[in-house]
Amino acid sequence: MFLGRPKGRGELEPLFVLTNVRKVYKMGEERIIALDDISVTFDKGRIYCLLGKSGSGKSTLLNMLAGLEKPSGGSIVFRGKPLEKLSEKQLALYRQKYIGFVFQSYNLLPTLTALENVTLPLIFRKIPKKVRNKRARSMLKDVGLTNRSKHKPSELSGGQQQRVSIARAFINDPSVIFADEPTGNLDTKTTFEMMDLITGIARKSEQTLVIVTHNTELSRYADQVIHIRDGLIEKIVDNNETPAEPDGNEADGDAADKNELDAVESEGNEADINNTGANETEGASDMNTNGGDV
Repeated sequence: MFLGRPKGRGELEPLFVLTNVRKVYKMGEERIIALDDISVTFDKGRIYCLLGKSGSGKSTLLNMLAGLEKPSGGSIVFRGKPLEKLSEKQLALYRQKYIGFVFQSYNLLPTLTALENVTLPLIFRKIPKKVRNKRARSMLKDVGLTNRSKHKPSELSGGQQQRVSIARAFINDPSVIFADEPTGNLDTKTTFEMMDLITGIARKSEQTLVIVTHNTELSRYADQVIHIRDGLIEKIVDNNETPAEPDGNEADGDAADKNELDAVESEGNEADINNTGANETEGASDMNTNGGDV
């Protein structure tokens, strides 16, 4: 069942503001432009779809938003704070506090039970065991896996593994959830079940959800669809309105939110979070600090 979009939300609050963002990779003498002058705003509490073919630049854009890569040019402002100016430690803390990830390949640790996999982000945040287990059981209930908490990934179906991944992504109540081809390994029936689940939880908590996909059928779940082609925003379609061309003059984020992220920057200068790992793409625990670093 497709969950409808909320109505009467009032004035939207910018969460990410991207201005003239470029990403250029150098391979020997060759320069590959992955993103070319991207300007777009992501508002709090909305669901977005980054839609494009393989190699279009959509996953690179997601990496920019998550702080996994820094832009070659331009600015990415999160709640009034430029991400490109943060250190690696500060970016790791940013992911830990604000970001959740749902991956195509689930990225569960095979030796841990479903409950233990869901608690991973809380372990690395030093939440007491009793508290984290209680929260993990609640999340597993929300995703329909109450009776599978002691099962390891090999004992779960693909859909069940993705449900565990979704519970892990949401357990820290992140501001933003990034879902990178979240249904790529699932059949059609399970695909729509997972999309209903992810979007339903995000809407209930008014969290921002960014879905990266090449599947046009999934775009109907989004409030806004951002079509990406050859590193450019081809068009932006609001599912509640008429299609719109990308606007290169987006407003800055709300300056009132700077204080909270300033605290992250300050904490990042003092806290040693290298043991959490700055490379989320290598380990499941590292990929989901509630999704990002743990």
